[in-house]
Amino acid sequence: MTNKKNRLTILGIAAHPDDLDFSASGTFAKWVREGTSCYYLICTDGSKGSDDPKMTEEKLIVLRKKEQKDAAKILGLKDVFFLNHTDTQLTADLTLKKEIVRFIRKIKPDAVVTLDPTFVYSRIRGFINHTDHRAVGQAALDAVFPLARDRLTFQELEKEGLLPHKVKILYLTNFDHPTNIVDISDTIDIKIRALKAHKTQITQKALARVKKWNGILGKKKGYRFAEGFVKLTLPQ
Repeated sequence: MTNKKNRLTILGIAAHPDDLDFSASGTFAKWVREGTSCYYLICTDGSKGSDDPKMTEEKLIVLRKKEQKDAAKILGLKDVFFLNHTDTQLTADLTLKKEIVRFIRKIKPDAVVTLDPTFVYSRIRGFINHTDHRAVGQAALDAVFPLARDRLTFQELEKEGLLPHKVKILYLTNFDHPTNIVDISDTIDIKIRALKAHKTQITQKALARVKKWNGILGKKKGYRFAEGFVKLTLPQ
């Protein structure tokens, strides 16, 4: 996607620590290898994601933030940012959209990766997509267009020196119906290492499931492993 003469910047926007590592970290690792500057923006504190009866919300917040930072180092990300909204309570309101716009205008990414808000449930995999995933996807879409682009939107940000920015490409993570399939055969091991950093979340069963689905998707294009997205090239 890039070369030494044309270094790109990509921002991943997700609800929880581990969201992007499950859905797109093989692709992020690939981009980093190509010289792309990659960042994550995580919108909730991850405080609800534990079945351990001895776990507290306060302890889990600290642990999951560290896990995401550790995973980011494994992937070679430039940085990871946290908005710290309460897990399971995320809404695609103007507050969240403005926070995302702030980071888009600050980082000025060529491309944004986020969760597909239209992906409500999967009959193929048998699960309901988390409410926070849908909320962050919708907020990120709205932040990319038109909010980060328009000078008269959130003018107080412009006064802070954060000027409008046009994102060129949008990648929506979509497990069941991707339009863009990325070969991650050379980076699947990095993805697994990044997932293992999420010790409060990951199990061997989950890792096996990830490799299984990445393998099934890869076979559609003749790859060993792949990740899938809906890719939108936006008018400039």
